[in-house]
Amino acid sequence: MPIDIETFDESSETELEGETNAERIITFLARNDDKAFTPSEIADGAGIKRGSVSTVLSRLEDANLVRHKGEYWAIGDMDRVRDAYDFHKTVQRLNDQYGEEDLEEWKEHAVEGE
Repeated sequence: MPIDIETFDESSETELEGETNAERIITFLARNDDKAFTPSEIADGAGIKRGSVSTVLSRLEDANLVRHKGEYWAIGDMDRVRDAYDFHKTVQRLNDQYGEEDLEEWKEHAVEGE
């Protein structure tokens, strides 16, 4: 769907990117925190392709943001989810304001362990 040119000119790149699959999954599970879902149900509910759900869920589980038993998945601890979201938004805002960090540049100047 097109946006007006004023919105285009005044918005940051991050604001125009939209939600990631991880954000969509977390939002869906948080809105349904009284249920657990299969990956197919999560894909349908979050509006994302089924092929990408398993990878995203595994990454979210590694970050302790979702829980998993058998074939079912549910939202993790909501305080942890809120903290992760706040951190994510802060990093996005700082990247918009100052530009993204260059990992290779950081590695060049990092002090090696003693």
